[in-house]
Amino acid sequence: MLPVRWTVDALDDLDQITDYIAERNPRAAMTLFEIIESAVIPASATPFLFRAGREPGTREIVAHPNYIVVYRVMDDWIEIVNVVHARQRYPFS
Repeated sequence: MLPVRWTVDALDDLDQITDYIAERNPRAAMTLFEIIESAVIPASATPFLFRAGREPGTREIVAHPNYIVVYRVMDDWIEIVNVVHARQRYPFS
C-alpha cells in the first residue's frame, strides 16, 4: 500500500466543506469527513482503480454523490490534490 498525503489545498477544501455543513448539522459533517477520508484508502492499495481525472495526470474518486476527491499517483505515494463538490466547476480555470 502506498501512503496517502494530502496537499494543503485538499485539506483546506475538506475543512471548508465540513465547516459549512457543521454550521447546520455537526453530526452530518463528521460523517461526511469520515466518508471522504476512508474513500481514499482503496487508492493506496490499487492506485489506478478509479477513473482518470479531468486534469491530466489525475484520477477521481466519487467519495459521496456530492463530493469528488482528486488525486495523483506519485512514485511512492498517493497525493490528494482537491476535494470538490460534484456541481462545482472543475477543473478550475
